[in-house]
Amino acid sequence: AHITSWGTISCTATLRQKNCPPCFITHFVEVEVNTKTGEISIPRAVIMGDSGTVINPDLWEGQIIGAFNRGLGFSLLEETKYDLNNGKLECNGMITDYKIPTALDMPKIDNIIVRSAHTYEPTGPFGAKGIGEAALSSVGSAVANAIYNAIGIRFYELPITPEKVLKSLREKEAENKERRG
Repeated sequence: AHITSWGTISCTATLRQKNCPPCFITHFVEVEVNTKTGEISIPRAVIMGDSGTVINPDLWEGQIIGAFNRGLGFSLLEETKYDLNNGKLECNGMITDYKIPTALDMPKIDNIIVRSAHTYEPTGPFGAKGIGEAALSSVGSAVANAIYNAIGIRFYELPITPEKVLKSLREKEAENKERRG
């Protein structure tokens, strides 16, 4: 064989097996937005999931709450900034520069309600379906929608940092002043 190029060969395919249906999950959060600092806190959350038969309820709840924690980080804290001119990461790459949520960023454990739909999946092991990463997929939209309900500003990019909140509040205030004349 004669090689004419060392280019990359790629292939993408998707397979959705009938015997492996997805789990479903939804999040509802209450937010408090400090309009002076832009700080956002989450005092309460309700998380509902359908992952078939829950084999180990404690492990399932831990997975759900852990994913909620990761989703809060993605929604409110974890930001990587790149220089738009050269594409390089702007921070120095130290783990201390990368903020992740701690217990102080989470609602009190008694204020997190987690419920399962208690369904049965005939093709899953013992009637179960996986939960994994699906448990964090709707946290960002729940947080963004709750912030919109609280202050009337829609955010389309995550994370929603205090700086972004303050900037948007100032812009909204300027627009309101302009409308009033």
